[in-house]
Amino acid sequence: MTDASGYGLWFFALLNAAIFIMFAFSFFKPKTPRDWRSFGAFSAFLVALFAEMYGFPLTIYLLSGWLQTTYPGIDWFSHDAGHLPEMMFGWKTNPHFGPFHMISFILIGLGFWMISTAWQVLYQAQRSGTLATTGPYARVRHPQYVGFVLVLTGFLFQWPTLLTLAMYPVLLWMYVRLARAEERETRETFGAQFDAYAARVPAFIPSLSETPKATQ
Repeated sequence: MTDASGYGLWFFALLNAAIFIMFAFSFFKPKTPRDWRSFGAFSAFLVALFAEMYGFPLTIYLLSGWLQTTYPGIDWFSHDAGHLPEMMFGWKTNPHFGPFHMISFILIGLGFWMISTAWQVLYQAQRSGTLATTGPYARVRHPQYVGFVLVLTGFLFQWPTLLTLAMYPVLLWMYVRLARAEERETRETFGAQFDAYAARVPAFIPSLSETPKATQ
């Protein structure tokens, strides 16, 4: 790719992936092998995303025939055209200020906030040997995984690709499995206390009621 195409910028691909990975690492602080698997899958998603965002537009390349036929008049190998939702809806505006980009920023910011806040609560609970039930843990049992999913969803709103769309359900499945494994271990440690907490607080989708009930 040439500079005129808006791609082939591998330095920016690596730089952006490294920035977001280190940013997430500073919030999540993985310690156990399970933490590292979770963080590694999240990092792989970011590498795949930014490789297409700045390096080689695999999705645009594979869909180029259909895109050019269905949406003529768009330079699909320009960088802005990689914001597929904005282009396909035909909004005549800078995609960086379009509605999908704004939704993306909100989801990514909320996700990182949840990861950071949840880690602080979990860290204090682990130091005191108690069950984490305050802060975001008062609304969902796995706020850090929910935070990761919000970040991933936010990036899909901003820059969907075939590879990241394929990875997304796999990551959801992996986070659910990791969460269930963590719950089994927590139940062994806290017994009835955890059962009462799990009966009151949903696993992933927060309840808007004052007395949330568990969901599967």
